[in-house]
Amino acid sequence: MSAIDQYLDSQAARFEEELCEFLRIPSISADPGHRSDMHRAAEWVADQFRHMRLAAEVIPTAGHPLVYAESPAVSGAPTALVYGHYDVQPPDPLEKWITPPFEPSRRDGNLYARGAMDNKGQMFTHLKSVEAWITVEGRLPLNLKFIIEGEEEVGSQ
Repeated sequence: MSAIDQYLDSQAARFEEELCEFLRIPSISADPGHRSDMHRAAEWVADQFRHMRLAAEVIPTAGHPLVYAESPAVSGAPTALVYGHYDVQPPDPLEKWITPPFEPSRRDGNLYARGAMDNKGQMFTHLKSVEAWITVEGRLPLNLKFIIEGEEEVGSQ
């Protein structure tokens, strides 16, 4: 097992708890009543980048904030752009949910919550992969730029 795999394995419980924290934020972009949750989710994502010592900023838009982050420059290395979004669809109809949509639950080895797959969970794997690489190797082997938006579910103006 590689050192990165060992790190990921050793941090799995922490990662799951952090993902649950993120999933508890009801970042419903289509609902104006969740505007403050949208800002909270954007700051949560930006803080994840800052914790890894990536340059990160929350950029105001006419709608919901955009999170931009980039890794320290690696001279001569390629640059990759990673895209994701922190907004989710409304959880309606609520009666179809077995458990509350913004309270993650574990069933049959799976984690269930609104956004767990689209796109908070997937985007979270990118964040934690970067964390693992930086922690184990000291730096990334390429330049990464991230754009994490809050309007994918409402048309991405």
